[in-house]
Amino acid sequence: MPSNDFVSSIIKKDRKTFFKDLAIIKKNKKGLSPNMDSFNEGNFNYTSEIPDNHNITDIPLIADFTEYNPLHNGHFHCMKLAKSKISNGIFVAIVPGLFERSGRGVPYTIDRYSRSEIAINVGADIVVEGPPMGVMGSGQYSLCLALMFKSLNTDYIPRGYKSVDGYDIILDRISSGVGVSPKPYKIVDMSNKEILLNGKLEEDNYVIVSLSKSLTNINFNFKNKFIFIERIKGVSGTLIRQAINSNNLNNVNDMLPPESIAILKREIREGRAPLHNIRYDEEIINSANKLSFDELTSLNLLNENTANNIINIRENKPFTTVEEVGSSISQGFSSHFKHRVLSVLETKLNNDIISNYIEGYPSHIRVLNYKNEHVLNVFKDKINRRIELCQ
Repeated sequence: MPSNDFVSSIIKKDRKTFFKDLAIIKKNKKGLSPNMDSFNEGNFNYTSEIPDNHNITDIPLIADFTEYNPLHNGHFHCMKLAKSKISNGIFVAIVPGLFERSGRGVPYTIDRYSRSEIAINVGADIVVEGPPMGVMGSGQYSLCLALMFKSLNTDYIPRGYKSVDGYDIILDRISSGVGVSPKPYKIVDMSNKEILLNGKLEEDNYVIVSLSKSLTNINFNFKNKFIFIERIKGVSGTLIRQAINSNNLNNVNDMLPPESIAILKREIREGRAPLHNIRYDEEIINSANKLSFDELTSLNLLNENTANNIINIRENKPFTTVEEVGSSISQGFSSHFKHRVLSVLETKLNNDIISNYIEGYPSHIRVLNYKNEHVLNVFKDKINRRIELCQ
């Protein structure tokens, strides 16, 4: 089991990286050249299936945003099907990200380096780092993802969905390049305000709609770019996490590729997993006990009601557990709001800092892993962006 010191070291290290990226964004805004090393070109040993004489701009780029927490057979199915449809493309997995907190605001099971390693082992060509989703609202990280797709010059976007009555018309609109917006208890065509569906969407289906809205807002043409793949049955994230907690992965052998199982066993054996039940408790409690009202309300996502609750509770008795802090957080529109606020208290990122970060996102493309040097070189030339290679 990972120690609290191990988890706190992740948060501290990623804060430094976050502010380094923010500094690059500020320099980019001023038109200054950032002081950072880009990947050096060299004499590569070309071993990829991509033909050496192929015009790089003609090679399709398939970009898939997936958290891989961990990578299971559903993810693997989506990757395989997308690659089979675009057989001459390079598959880029966008894997969040700083602070190791998911879009739900909860810690990932294994860190992004292990998640990216699994992705490469099962067939991805490149893995790039996605946004720090756990400290953002869903609209904020959806916008970051849209900006990443645009920065990668993405040609195809595979997305898994769950088949439900009335959802086909939404997929048809998005396939035709029309943005669709999630509103409270209804889904609306952004071009003509037509209500396409009444009610709420499940998470995977909601993500597709939210992403189409963000892509529309940044004027990215996504007509015929989405590859919609129906989710397969027989995979349970809950059962997978339970098996990881008990270190009994044999119970979910039929839900995970062998590559995922091998790396999960290694991370558990070496004391780096599971991470999903561990937070930087000391920092969360310290933030709740010591930050002033103004400091609390300046944090991303944290509203005045929550700040008042925190201050009123701690005046009677200081917080001593993360559970106590969690109970003071006001309910948001999303069921994941409390976990996201805990992640914000853990990282202490202000809303104006997050806004500046999103405005210039991505500062550059951080490559977490790659198949081989030729593929990396093709990717670099294809996107024509500054790249940082993780060591």
